[in-house]
Amino acid sequence: MIYTCPMHPQIEQDKPGNCPICGMTLEPKNIVAGNDEENTELRDMTRRFRIGAALSVPVLILAMWHIVPSAPRWVEGDLSRWAQFILSTPVVLWCGWPFFQRGWQSIVNRSLNMFTLIAIGVGAAYFYSAAVMLLPQIFPPSFVAHGKIGIYFEAAATITVLVLLGQVLELRARSKTGSAIRALLDLAPNTARVIRDGEERDVPLDDVQKGDRLRIRPGEKVPVDGRVIEGRTSIDESMITGEPMPVGKTKGDRVTGGTVNQTGTMVIEAERVGSETVLSQIVEMVGQAQRSRAPIQGLADKVASWFVPAVIAIAVITFAVWALVGKEPRFVYAIVNAVAVLIIACPCALGLATPMSVMVGVGRGAQAGVLIKKAEAIELMEKVRTLVVDKTGTLTEGHPRLTTIILADSISEEELLAAAASVEQNSEHPLAAAIVRGAKERGIRLPAVSDFQSTTGGGVTGQIDGRRVLVGKLEFLRSQGIADSEKLEAKAADLQKQGQTAIFVAFDDHAAGIVAVADPIKESTPGAVEQLHKLGLKVIMLTGDNERTARAVAQKLGIDEVEAGVAPQHKNERVRELREHSNVVAMAGDGINDAPALAAADVGIAMGTGTDVAMESAGITLLKGDLRGIEKAIRLSRAMMSNIRQNLFFAFIYNSLGVPIAAGVLYPFFGILLSPIIAGVAMSLSSVSVIGNALRLRNIRL
Repeated sequence: MIYTCPMHPQIEQDKPGNCPICGMTLEPKNIVAGNDEENTELRDMTRRFRIGAALSVPVLILAMWHIVPSAPRWVEGDLSRWAQFILSTPVVLWCGWPFFQRGWQSIVNRSLNMFTLIAIGVGAAYFYSAAVMLLPQIFPPSFVAHGKIGIYFEAAATITVLVLLGQVLELRARSKTGSAIRALLDLAPNTARVIRDGEERDVPLDDVQKGDRLRIRPGEKVPVDGRVIEGRTSIDESMITGEPMPVGKTKGDRVTGGTVNQTGTMVIEAERVGSETVLSQIVEMVGQAQRSRAPIQGLADKVASWFVPAVIAIAVITFAVWALVGKEPRFVYAIVNAVAVLIIACPCALGLATPMSVMVGVGRGAQAGVLIKKAEAIELMEKVRTLVVDKTGTLTEGHPRLTTIILADSISEEELLAAAASVEQNSEHPLAAAIVRGAKERGIRLPAVSDFQSTTGGGVTGQIDGRRVLVGKLEFLRSQGIADSEKLEAKAADLQKQGQTAIFVAFDDHAAGIVAVADPIKESTPGAVEQLHKLGLKVIMLTGDNERTARAVAQKLGIDEVEAGVAPQHKNERVRELREHSNVVAMAGDGINDAPALAAADVGIAMGTGTDVAMESAGITLLKGDLRGIEKAIRLSRAMMSNIRQNLFFAFIYNSLGVPIAAGVLYPFFGILLSPIIAGVAMSLSSVSVIGNALRLRNIRL
């Protein structure tokens, strides 16, 4: 198990501990289903908070009861003071011990942080008061006010409890940000029904191996990624595609782990197990993104690096000024105000501002089918002004389909398609497969074919019921002696202008018609392109397809620019050129050939229906595989960055105003001083405000 810091993911170690930079408890890098280890710190802090609160309440009552007009005299006597000492000691030294540990580590590691200020502030208030109780003779008479030396156990105890409360709220919020991962993990079943040696038995999911045959019954979840080898069913794939309609599955179809079998029983062969499954890869991507650092966090880190030493210096100056020119008892006021400066300046809100928004936003994106691999990608998305898209598989479905049938003779569409598909089913060409699939979808019976012949780059021929059938390009038909194909040329040209590929069919010596095949535009693409334009993006298509088809698709969709016949290496170069002349460039693609361009773009966006290589090269993956996800990613980016800026504003303004007031700058004019307890309350509220603001991202509409 590898442990890492949620605020500084570059810190990794093989055992639990605290971050040497910020002092936070390290948490497991990978969330495992059924693993409750991530709640250990939350349980510990909650127990310390409850005990601390129970002991601090009477301390606070005893310390403040003297302001009640009818309060008994013993409230200000030694009995009350010793009771405060006894009750506050376990609060500070046991409940607050983690803060002293982290504060000391920050000094040893020369990485001052919020725990440095907490440890110094609480320690100063408690140990000064303890010295007053145990060694009153060491203090000069100037420390005496109203016959006694002041003690501040209530400040030390209350501040400790308030900081513990802030830690509990923060840890609960962090645990909520992992809900997206846990929800995904819960999609996978714990066991699988394996068929081995002719017997079926349930085994733990971890025992499933590649090549195993698994039976999945109605209502059960698919345990791993695989291929159907027996049976017919429908599967709810909404966890991957977001579409509510079940998808039919039969022999040869692929299934994804975590999806739900609906009606039939099937047997699958396991192809990807363990960390190789789509579900595991999604979990890993979400986890990496939640631990990644947005560049804007560098601003908070830089501020914190000088802010903590500056606060300590201000506290020292505050102590010195009050000790020299403050009102009597000067040293008491000096200590109280210095402690208030240290407490109110605690930069916990500053440290939480960016990571909380990133963690919550990444989880919200995962729920909407937008998987963020790096926080940098989602930060840049709001600045994207140019979107480069591949055509095949991104704008279109990615596989050809039969689209149009044109007749030239007194023959039915069914007869023409049956003949063409029967001959083409012997061919390995992708377009041939589209024709055959189109005929089967229409329920057409395919007659037997004899004397099949294939001409590379031209077409195919065969005999059906004593009649010669030819299927292929126009030039192929002409070479085979078909002379009357000219009557179909104009119609073929119209089809090609629409981005369709025209395949001619002839019977014996006469042209019989055309079957047209195309890669259909996804239903969601037109609306997505329109929305992207409304968001101010320029859309450019880079494709390896031919010019005519590319322009036909671009014209239908309103694409701004088209570049066709672009090789994979040139896509990469073209994206780099666009980056030099544009503000921020995003690239969306789905194939292996798109991977270099995805890596070269400021933001790479992979279609979840594409290849693993493309997804590895991209910073964002769209599970549903359509461009509507880009609109969601942009809206999510804008919401996240706005949220982060709000958090940073709250933290900066709060500290900028709070430190001078705590130091006492208003006292000469208005007689206002800030109690360390009030400083502690304000410090906790600043963290709560940042956490609450970040959690609003869970409810944004994408």
